[in-house]
Amino acid sequence: MSQDTLSDVLRAVRLRGAVFFNVSCSGQWAAEAPAAKDIAPLLMPGTEHVIEYHAVAQGNCWAGIVGEPPVHLSAGDVVMFPHGNAHVVSSAPGLRGVADFSWSPNASTDRLPLRISYKGANVQQMDCAEPDPDAEAMIVCGFLGCDLKPFNPLIAALPRLLHLRAGADNAWIANFTQQAVAEASARRPGGEAMLARMSEMMFVDAVRRHADQLPPNSAGWLAGLRDRFVGRALALMHEQPAQHWTIDELGRCVGLSRSALHERFAELIGVPPMQYLAQWRMQAGARLLLETRSTVATIAVEVGYDSEAAFARAFKRSVGKPPAAWRRERDAGIGAKGSPR
Repeated sequence: MSQDTLSDVLRAVRLRGAVFFNVSCSGQWAAEAPAAKDIAPLLMPGTEHVIEYHAVAQGNCWAGIVGEPPVHLSAGDVVMFPHGNAHVVSSAPGLRGVADFSWSPNASTDRLPLRISYKGANVQQMDCAEPDPDAEAMIVCGFLGCDLKPFNPLIAALPRLLHLRAGADNAWIANFTQQAVAEASARRPGGEAMLARMSEMMFVDAVRRHADQLPPNSAGWLAGLRDRFVGRALALMHEQPAQHWTIDELGRCVGLSRSALHERFAELIGVPPMQYLAQWRMQAGARLLLETRSTVATIAVEVGYDSEAAFARAFKRSVGKPPAAWRRERDAGIGAKGSPR
């Protein structure tokens, strides 16, 4: 397994992107989005958690969580809402829109992205033939889905609003917004898939930049990745979840005493090393349940359990269902709704 712990988690929680809207805006306008949990079943069926983002291709706007001060966005900027909070994007601070996605089941989703024109607070035109040539602002609105259960340490480590400013160090993000607008206009074969992958790349870049900018005394999973000792302990557990790790063995491998590693790990990550290992084993097992046809007994051994029964008990405590029942339910859900994008 990879020593890149962040990539390991992103694979395990099945990060996947989709671009749904290309928005043209003029005048005094405001677009309000409800909490992601309320619209995820409509926009990304079968997805546990949805992260929304808005990339400004042209003009300026403001974006913020409902009830909190907004941030100013310029062309090339991207704003993300990792926890899926209800939020507003508008031409000026303090404006509110209508959080209404009741139209989405009737929208034509066979030709994405959808093109929307805002003139004022309400949608003036849905799936318009061409972007408004007189638009004062053009925004690409997209969604990133991931799993939260059994264990996703990344989402909790991110702020509720993540603002990526355009600049020389991330010029490709500005290129992404321009490419997204071009794809929305041309609707070429493969464009939706290409934009989805670019969305995932943008999210990973946002996470890395956020981690790089954390103050030295920060705590949390991303801060733990940066720490010389805790980061190595995390990598070892991710590389070899089936290893019968003890706190003593981990301490020897990273160069700390048992007590020093326990204290440092718990201070940064928020849980002791062995508790983290148990949680990660559940996520690793869940991934194998979804992506392979291996038996539960085989998966139990692969993630570090001595017996199928022990793994099944731990898995049920974590997600509320035995592994075989959870696998059947997830398979049925994906089959009925279509594979998540």
